[in-house]
Amino acid sequence: MSSAPYNVDRLLLLLLVYRTGSLSAAADELALSTSAVSQQMSKLEREVGLPLVVRHPKGMRLTDAGIKLCAHAMTIDNALAAAKNDMAAFAQLDRGEVRIATFPTFAASIMPKVLLHFHDLHPDIEVTVKSYRLDRIAEALERREVDLATLWDYPWAPISADIPVQTTLVQEPTMLLLPATHRLARRRIVELEEVASDPWITRSSHPVASVLSRICRDAGFEPRVVFEAYDYPELLGMVAAGLGVAIAPRLAVRSHGPDVKVVALRGNPAPRRILLAKLAERVQSPATLALVRSFRAVSGSKEWRS
Repeated sequence: MSSAPYNVDRLLLLLLVYRTGSLSAAADELALSTSAVSQQMSKLEREVGLPLVVRHPKGMRLTDAGIKLCAHAMTIDNALAAAKNDMAAFAQLDRGEVRIATFPTFAASIMPKVLLHFHDLHPDIEVTVKSYRLDRIAEALERREVDLATLWDYPWAPISADIPVQTTLVQEPTMLLLPATHRLARRRIVELEEVASDPWITRSSHPVASVLSRICRDAGFEPRVVFEAYDYPELLGMVAAGLGVAIAPRLAVRSHGPDVKVVALRGNPAPRRILLAKLAERVQSPATLALVRSFRAVSGSKEWRS
């Protein structure tokens, strides 16, 4: 069996240097001297035969080769974390614990119903829930930090094929949010074109902003965005104040005050699919399988819409 071409510990050290931004910061995290970290980087450069770190008076930067090698080191780091967590799962195959990653709007609305359903049936099994952004959820699955994950996607941007889908839980509509005083607030269904001239509120650096641009473009207009909110509560507050109209997934606006009216968009132009996922090779414990059944039970019941 051939040996690894590069020292794995040094590869992981290079990754830490990249993540922390400096040799000294990486040294502090490992309780080493900066000189010791620098020596290890020099040894790795000799192994690779290329410069990886460029040192300058104000600090350091990675070369293109160093950045590329970091991508491979990240794969190794994830694989080692996955191996560790898989071995823990084998050691406790029937453990009374399930770990799940989810996203904020699901965690605040449907997850409590799933947990109540599950705990009524299995009161001695512990469920740990971690709420993340979408990219972090995928990473948690890959690293085997969690057993299950809820994710979401849109028809034009499906979830990566690297994450096998366990169950499609629901197709969630995108809703139109109107101030209670809006001319269309009494309507149950609105055509998107009817609010084409309204000022719009969206979230900054969030997927809902790209959803807004896409559905408005498909409807033949560009939205005039006047405010960018940090989160959904802030967005709802702006709509309630009459500053504009907005869109949001239904789960994000389950709790809204009387000053906001939530109405359907005709044709449901941006359905969001909510998924329950796991990695195909992941060994599932009986506790995990039981939690999957609770997800299915809740997603198929009126609890989902209440």
